[in-house]
Amino acid sequence: MPAAPQLPQGVHVFERGWLSSNSVLLQGAEQNVLIDSGYHTHAPLLLELVHQQLQGRQLDLLLNTHLHSDHCGGNAALAGRYPALQTWIAPGQAQAVAQWDERGLHFESTGQHCPRFAADRLLQPGERLELGGQTWDVHAAPGHDPHSVVLFAPSSGVLVSADALWENGFGVVFPELEGEHAFDAVGATLDLIGRLQPRLVIPGHGSPFVDAPGALARAHARLAHFRHQPLSHVRSGLKVLVKFKLLELQTWPLTALYAWAQQTRYIGELQRRHFPDATLPELLDRVVKDLEAVDALRCESGVLFDVG
Repeated sequence: MPAAPQLPQGVHVFERGWLSSNSVLLQGAEQNVLIDSGYHTHAPLLLELVHQQLQGRQLDLLLNTHLHSDHCGGNAALAGRYPALQTWIAPGQAQAVAQWDERGLHFESTGQHCPRFAADRLLQPGERLELGGQTWDVHAAPGHDPHSVVLFAPSSGVLVSADALWENGFGVVFPELEGEHAFDAVGATLDLIGRLQPRLVIPGHGSPFVDAPGALARAHARLAHFRHQPLSHVRSGLKVLVKFKLLELQTWPLTALYAWAQQTRYIGELQRRHFPDATLPELLDRVVKDLEAVDALRCESGVLFDVG
């Protein structure tokens, strides 16, 4: 196994599995910053990890690369632990946060949950920030989410890529699931990352890695496949939604899955738009079989069990 990449001094990555995004702690002499806060069920663990690393010091600033529930679910818990904490979010959904519009924030439509939090400021693409003793540039990174940003430190070459680039791919392109054309935005974001030439990538999920060119090549190949066979992206999105919920629940009766899907707008819309020949339970049975075939779950006597 290759050695783990060396992180710059003051940079710490909390990796907790695929239910929660990675959280990146930037420690400086005068400021401590956390990027992304994971899913709400992991909030107690996050609080403990941050407390242990800071050793009694305060957390000053929380940044969200985007507002999917696996990246901002711990915001409320962190604000409760650190009353002076400032929360900055990527632009585009400030009104939805202020009004706590769960439909506009897509928590309702994905069948996920996020405790309510408040935002103090927007992370504006194009601005340069001093965070935890380093200078970071904020870049717009639409595609997976139209409002997402990535953060890049030119001096160290570190890129916090969120779900715009993983070591093997990128996040589901949710605007495409909503009927919008967003694959071009994914490609433009990958091209941006290529121009930045990061020496170390901290992805939204998975371990940090140094082979950015290799990851970009794999991501471009995956994007080309989705462009050529867009229905494969829809199937991938359905599998991600079901697997994510199973990661949260761990065990899940099929009858409860069917009931959850009836209340989950994304799944119903995808079924009506792309699989009109199948009932919703029939479509979900296909998804379960696909996930079972790659050992992502186990189905026994009408109950799903998480694997992995």
